[in-house]
Amino acid sequence: MEMIDQLLAYLLLVNVIEFFLMRVDKQKAIKGQYRIPERTFWLLALLGGAIGAYSGMKLFRHKTKHRSFTIGMPILIIINIALFGYFITAIG
Repeated sequence: MEMIDQLLAYLLLVNVIEFFLMRVDKQKAIKGQYRIPERTFWLLALLGGAIGAYSGMKLFRHKTKHRSFTIGMPILIIINIALFGYFITAIG
């Protein structure tokens, strides 16, 4: 069970980071400051943070006009959930 707890803690952490990066990038966009590269969002989403990214997109209304984000993040959410399910069954 310890391994599952570690996986859950990891997923929570990466999603919280992704969520707050969306907020930071939105604020930087409003202020016209240097932005967080999109590849950073995609990398964290691939590493399990797609739910945090999508939640941040919706809450902060950020990246919602980018088709790659509006279509890609939901697809990555499905992939993240499928991989999580796989790991849970493989571990448990």
